[in-house]
Amino acid sequence: MAFDTFMVFVGVYPDVDAAKADYDLVKDLHVKAGLIDAYDAAVIQRREDNKVRIVRKHETPTRVGGVLGGGVGLATGLVVALFPFAALGGGLLAATTAGGAVLGAVAGHATAGMSRHDLKELGEHLDAGQAGLVVVGVSDMGAKIEQEMRRAEKLQKKQLKADVEEIERDAKSADPSSTNG
Repeated sequence: MAFDTFMVFVGVYPDVDAAKADYDLVKDLHVKAGLIDAYDAAVIQRREDNKVRIVRKHETPTRVGGVLGGGVGLATGLVVALFPFAALGGGLLAATTAGGAVLGAVAGHATAGMSRHDLKELGEHLDAGQAGLVVVGVSDMGAKIEQEMRRAEKLQKKQLKADVEEIERDAKSADPSSTNG
């Protein structure tokens, strides 16, 4: 197994606009500055009914997010692991059987790469605000990502180890439309 080491950053924000602004700054590291080769990010919002909705997300095609073209990366998988009934836009993320199976495979790997204690801390951290930003990036870019999450009222970082090739295999086998054997 070839494990990659990622850093998970979770920022808590007073509102979704502040989280989106930092999301854009992190994205600029990738798009404009060309500094991040691969990252996943998800902006989440706590609705009035206390449910969590993903309002913006990014999965880099060179990592898990582009594996199936379904836009499911480690950040989205982590959000779903922490908030199993999270919604994307207006609908539940795991709305279809195939989509749910792929999402489950990615979420399983995202949680397996972290300790239960770290997962619990991240979930409690996100519970504290009205909005959040979850960024999963390569470990050597941690300081730059952390710097761009400047609007966060609280910021936590944890290490995540994942075997990207195994995630890809599991996600493809969970998707009945894939033709891998």
